[in-house]
Amino acid sequence: MVTRAATTATTFTQLGGNLKMLKRTTRAAVVCASVVALVGASKAEALSISGTVGQKYLLTGSAVNVSANAVLKISFETTSPGDNLALCAGSVADFAAGRCATPLNDSGGPGFRFLTIVDAASLNGKHLYILREAGSTPTSFFFTIE
Repeated sequence: MVTRAATTATTFTQLGGNLKMLKRTTRAAVVCASVVALVGASKAEALSISGTVGQKYLLTGSAVNVSANAVLKISFETTSPGDNLALCAGSVADFAAGRCATPLNDSGGPGFRFLTIVDAASLNGKHLYILREAGSTPTSFFFTIE
């Protein structure tokens, strides 16, 4: 005959085992969620634009609008031989005049992709555009921002 005390002891033992399993499962879920969050945070999506420049090329349709402190990684490459392009930031008037108000990067010809790391707030209120520095034929480029 099983006593009530023995039944209660068995129930607590089973409950203790279930609690250990629940703690282990919860801990594993938290670790997995943390890993996914960290990997996702480090993998920001990049935007790439390729095009052809006559004399100038406007990259942004409106001025950059940044309210948070952030770092932008910009890569820029001329993909046509014999021409050099400049990546610039400035006002619409600077773009229209063909003036590079804030030089961000220069191209070095095909195969040379240059990286610029910039505080996003420094571009606030400015447009991004490309100007021809050397050459006369239409020139292809590749631009990536992350």
